[in-house]
Amino acid sequence: MSKFLTTHVGSLPRPDAVCDVLQAREEAGSPPDNFEAVVAGEVNAIVARQVEIGIDFVSDGEFSKIGYANYVKDRLTGFSGDSPRIPGADLDDFPGFLKMLARWREGALPRPTPCCTGPIAVKDQDQLAADTTRLRAAVDAAGARGGFINAASPGVIALFQANEYYPDRTAYLEALAEAMKAEYRAIVEAGFFLQIDSPDLGMGRHTTFKHDDEATFLKSAREQVEVLNTALDGLPAERLRIHICWGNYEGPHTRDIGLEKILPVLLKARPSTILFEAANPRHAHEWRVFQDIDLPDDKILVPGVIDSTSNYVEHPELVAERLAKFADIVGPERVMAGSDCGFGTFAGDGLVDADVCFAKLAALVEGAKLARERA
Repeated sequence: MSKFLTTHVGSLPRPDAVCDVLQAREEAGSPPDNFEAVVAGEVNAIVARQVEIGIDFVSDGEFSKIGYANYVKDRLTGFSGDSPRIPGADLDDFPGFLKMLARWREGALPRPTPCCTGPIAVKDQDQLAADTTRLRAAVDAAGARGGFINAASPGVIALFQANEYYPDRTAYLEALAEAMKAEYRAIVEAGFFLQIDSPDLGMGRHTTFKHDDEATFLKSAREQVEVLNTALDGLPAERLRIHICWGNYEGPHTRDIGLEKILPVLLKARPSTILFEAANPRHAHEWRVFQDIDLPDDKILVPGVIDSTSNYVEHPELVAERLAKFADIVGPERVMAGSDCGFGTFAGDGLVDADVCFAKLAALVEGAKLARERA
């Protein structure tokens, strides 16, 4: 692999036209007549913009999805109603800040998170087929080096969509994994990198498992990785990416579990490429964790070198400095520049302005160039 290639986590701020057709689809239960024209046009534009600033591995911005985990309600059977919201333990500690977050969300698009109330099975593959067709056309037109498509892990689906049907969590995870196999394989077979979004391996500790001890959470995390690996069986590891984070929100994050505790679990996952937070103030120090772990030879690190919740634009020198810290440990050929998380986790609810987002991505590209020249 070349030194310090560039990518990001996937979601990007959705234009108003995209938010409008996504909201219309939610309200009507089916896409409006102009849905495909709007989304395809905007995907073409966002891919071209990524290529123009120098991003090597691009995405469709997740423009067709209302959210990175709850989109599965439209593609799988078994979901209805609404799941309870589980604020992070850090937000429990700061109730005033939790109220502030609620005020910030006023005017955002609805964020449906239905429960599992019936048997999980594949319901609709047409939406995924449309995603791959759109991105293929956009990647080919823009001349991108490569493209990736995000898909939710069984664990993160279970994190947001509560189980009210299966006898226990294990059965629920296994059913989700079996159903998601088709999506995982279709993405790879379409010629894209498959990115598994798995915040459950980080964020799950201070949300779903906030009342349990650490050992209980880590046991569940190991199970989630085992179930995921079963769903990915037969897919080439080098075409797989996995993203973990501790929740893509500006907040205290004082209850985040340390990377050193979950990394041994994460390294058991099949994907060869690992994307993780390394820029925000709570996790920027954790590059040191890799000094004390024997990283398997087939793993590639994609540390976040730009934050995804702040409108500060990082200086390219800072980006280069962050990349160099990882390169000094594992070598520059095994480090790619990425973002902490997505910039549009949920439609209409991003924290970073779209133009600022691309200024940050441009800084990422420039910083990677500096790091490449100095390696």
